[in-house]
Amino acid sequence: MSGHERAIRHSLFEDAQALLVAPLFVAFAILLFRQAGLFTGGTVGIAFLIHYLGNWPIGPTLFVINLPFYLLAVKALGWRFTIKTFIAVSLLALYAELLPSLISLQTLNRSFAAVMAGFLAGVGLLMLIRHKASLGGIGILVIHLQNTRGWRAGKLQMAADCLILAAAALFRDPTSVALSILGAVALNLVIAVNHKAGRYMGI
Repeated sequence: MSGHERAIRHSLFEDAQALLVAPLFVAFAILLFRQAGLFTGGTVGIAFLIHYLGNWPIGPTLFVINLPFYLLAVKALGWRFTIKTFIAVSLLALYAELLPSLISLQTLNRSFAAVMAGFLAGVGLLMLIRHKASLGGIGILVIHLQNTRGWRAGKLQMAADCLILAAAALFRDPTSVALSILGAVALNLVIAVNHKAGRYMGI
């Protein structure tokens, strides 16, 4: 490792604050989505589907869904990434259950909720990406398939999100589906604009 790489590596404190704060942003996004009767893509989207269909709590559901993916994470991305991701997912599951007891929203415009939740989730995911972590699940699977099969991770992620949104369309009203798509667009806009190869050199 060169001296330049050592100089730009994130410190333990920097990684710790990212792992503590980023899941909180995403948990607040989940709160807004849930209060507005909306949903999102990725593994969180699967947890939303199960929540709406069976009224299961999102936090524990999200934690359990991610468990099988950690083996793939170790193989595809190593122990460092896997441990960080496990911490981030665990905190997200905890925050998602705690926030409703800390925040009471009397009035919430659904369009604003969709966009703001998308922005918050995007910022949270961006923080995790920059600290070599993720929220697990489908994100890990698509990276694994890209490494082993050569399939493009971005296209796989988009396809998975489309399937989740399509599944939700079977039992949610068209307005909720449209607003949820708006939230997904806001989320991906944050990632697309702020995550460019070579622009951010922290590791």
